[in-house]
Amino acid sequence: KTKDITIERAIIKIPITKLEALKDNKIAHLSFYSFTSTAPFEFQQAAAKILGTTSYKGLILDLRNNPGGFLEVAVDIAGWFLNTGDLVAIEDFGKDNGQGKITEFQASGLGALKNYPLVVLVNQGTASAAEILAGALRDNHGIKLIGEKTFGKGSVQELVNLKGDSSLKVTVAKWLTPKKHSISESGLEPDYKVTLTEDDISKNKDPQLDKAIEILEKILNQ
Repeated sequence: KTKDITIERAIIKIPITKLEALKDNKIAHLSFYSFTSTAPFEFQQAAAKILGTTSYKGLILDLRNNPGGFLEVAVDIAGWFLNTGDLVAIEDFGKDNGQGKITEFQASGLGALKNYPLVVLVNQGTASAAEILAGALRDNHGIKLIGEKTFGKGSVQELVNLKGDSSLKVTVAKWLTPKKHSISESGLEPDYKVTLTEDDISKNKDPQLDKAIEILEKILNQ
């Protein structure tokens, strides 16, 4: 349905991370908004706060509405949660283009956050590098995804320059999760599907986050 919205022109500074403490400081809720070039540094700062807070027993990684960004940043961030050498993503060029080449990207971090019980929040706005990270965490360590089906941006583009100062962006490969699930064909289905309605938003409710807390608490109590 249509609605009237009053807007004001302004410079909008989008944060990269936001860290909140939940459930008497036992759960760290880390929202991660974009895989920009500065994201590894900002994620490192957030991770340091988590590691430096002894009361944190579990972690919710919130990738909702994260449109992605640089692949190398996704691999870098994955290194905080995976073992060195764990597969993060596969770049599949396929046989149709005559190459049939496959490139594997592996984690190389210290896995400083890998021992924290973890769940991941996703939705329709979770795309590209965010899907790569979520898929890598689930495929390698069985991390549960909570929320809604992700966007399905798993294609690799290459810019081809043409005559007349024009160019064409051509899809040359697709991203696969470590278990060779094609992100571009179907996105990532959550393990626990929870919708967030307009009514929830108007009432300041977040059933997806509530479910994430519920699942994480069950893991912590095992």
